[in-house]
Amino acid sequence: MQYRLSRALAGPFLRLLARPTVIGAEHIPAAGPAILASNHLSVIDSIYLPLMLERPVSFAAKSEYFNGTRLRDRAVGAYLRSTNQLSTDRTGGRAALAMLDAAVRHLNSGELFGIYPEGTRSPDGRLYRGRPGIGFLALQSGAPVIPVAMIGTDRILPPGRQVPRPGKIEIRIGEPLEFPELCGQPAGARQRRAVTDRVMHAIQQLSGQEFVPMYAAARKEELAAARANHHKGTAAS
Repeated sequence: MQYRLSRALAGPFLRLLARPTVIGAEHIPAAGPAILASNHLSVIDSIYLPLMLERPVSFAAKSEYFNGTRLRDRAVGAYLRSTNQLSTDRTGGRAALAMLDAAVRHLNSGELFGIYPEGTRSPDGRLYRGRPGIGFLALQSGAPVIPVAMIGTDRILPPGRQVPRPGKIEIRIGEPLEFPELCGQPAGARQRRAVTDRVMHAIQQLSGQEFVPMYAAARKEELAAARANHHKGTAAS
């Protein structure tokens, strides 16, 4: 009830702000479990994809989205909580495993679960290497993986910006991916990586993004180090 009420109340404003359109909605099953694997450009990805689907979907969103104290963070957190998005602690491997176990239970209950295989927002709009958690989910649950491309959300609310600006977004949903050749095999590192790479290729085909064969988190660390060195050099001069 709260899920539908939140969408009904916030929907008109959100639609006016971004004029969202969906391509490929017919690929979402009417019933049964499925994993939605999306690229990640903006915090509002976790708002617009659930808004535009008929079936409820829960995304794993970082805990900072729920616990922020700024006005924007409070508004985003309230909406995410009311639409059953999952708060995820990304501080360690144990926390990540707990999230994946919760996601498998979610899927085993016949529900939709959304995940960002890159693990964090893209720092520059490109598509980065996927984390193998998506492979774990697919192999453990047996649920199909549906690739999703969010287009334009980073122009409405890019990282670092506090106030969204009007724009237009498009959500592209691809055909479900299944992995019968891996069924019955242990969900080892090789199998998880094979699933993950196939999913990322499908997302890239939908989004048209340039693919970068490194983790987005590592790229963010590189950028942070470059900024720190720049500030040091500026201060020294």
